[in-house]
Amino acid sequence: MKESIKGLTEFIKKSPTAYHAVEELSERLIKEGFKELREDDKWELSQGGKYFVTRAESSIISFKLPKKDYKGFYMIASHSDSPSFKIKENPEIESASYVTLNVEKYGGMLCAPWFDRPLSVAGRVMVKSDENGSIGVTSKLVNVDRDLVMLPSLAIHMDREANDGHKYNAQKDMLPIFGDEKSKDKFIKLIAEEAGVSVEDIVSHDLFLYNRVEPSVWGADEEYVSSGRLDDLECCYGSFEGFVKAENEENVIMHVVFDNEEVGSTTRQGAASTFLRDTLTRINDAFGRNQEDYLVSIARSFMISADNAHAIHPNYTEKADPVNRPQMNQGIVIKYNANQKYTTDAVSGAICKMICEKAKVPYQTFTNRSDVAGGSTLGNISGTQVAVRTVDIGMAQLAMHSPYETAGTLDVDYLIDFSRTFFEADIKA
Repeated sequence: MKESIKGLTEFIKKSPTAYHAVEELSERLIKEGFKELREDDKWELSQGGKYFVTRAESSIISFKLPKKDYKGFYMIASHSDSPSFKIKENPEIESASYVTLNVEKYGGMLCAPWFDRPLSVAGRVMVKSDENGSIGVTSKLVNVDRDLVMLPSLAIHMDREANDGHKYNAQKDMLPIFGDEKSKDKFIKLIAEEAGVSVEDIVSHDLFLYNRVEPSVWGADEEYVSSGRLDDLECCYGSFEGFVKAENEENVIMHVVFDNEEVGSTTRQGAASTFLRDTLTRINDAFGRNQEDYLVSIARSFMISADNAHAIHPNYTEKADPVNRPQMNQGIVIKYNANQKYTTDAVSGAICKMICEKAKVPYQTFTNRSDVAGGSTLGNISGTQVAVRTVDIGMAQLAMHSPYETAGTLDVDYLIDFSRTFFEADIKA
């Protein structure tokens, strides 16, 4: 297996939720010599320093400062979350001789592929922390690292029209089996055991289902990789690898990972939050720069919004645009949309193409069919808080929002090389 694919699949396996993805990035940053900052502390930054800060345990911004005054900020943004099913409070439901888990949809997923495959539960629990009589909680990450639950399909004998299409009801069809009647009241006990705490100390939780099927490299020439959560951990991983290798003596370079993109980004840790703006402002203030200095540096800045793109599907070629038809293993996909669902315009698109050329990385373009509405992504949402010139890109993939997606094995290296070249560039436009 290629080193980059091995790194990607290991990162994904260790990141069943956004919380775990941020923990993995944090641990890697500390090994790379970055210093962790806290939003509830004052920041003391030094020129040439390397730092990172997290918010809500599921978003993270890391940055490197040049050894002299900087011109602007060069940023690549991706997201840590993927469509899944969130475990509700009071999750156990007794049904016939089974205990099922009460879940709700998180994001817009393909429901059918969740059936008949091993699943488990991961996330965080909040534990009582009432030192000296104060009210507080401590977060603990949990991952039940074994096959735990399953969503069995209804047999074809009981639904003869099953292959003619089915509309899934999340409250009826998507409740996974946890165990038989003897498993009643065991779910929270199991989670507490994984967290190393007592049931009585758990006061709340953010827990999600995740697919247990191992990542796979396949194809006649091993040209494809399939895994859960490729959207958007592929972009997160590839851009991070380029970031840690890059140096820029003129600009602040930043790796930005937001949570909650799949549900609209309007949370305190999402792209529509103040997280990025707050971080940029604090960097500006730490060097004694004023508001006008900040605005000048923003005008000189550039962001790459990196969120995976749709590859043309061999069985549904009619779903793609007549000419803009991305393929896996063909490099960076630059996304365009006339209604600005993507931020790419002629200027940012041209800069992106020139970065690809300098990195010796191929590029291609994506647009929706003109009669199909597309979804938005990080670039235009974060632009409501920090209005910098932005291009939307992604890596081509199939089965987006399935619990088992497919991408090209060459594209991870393309993204790493592209990201490093961007972070080390001097852009004038």
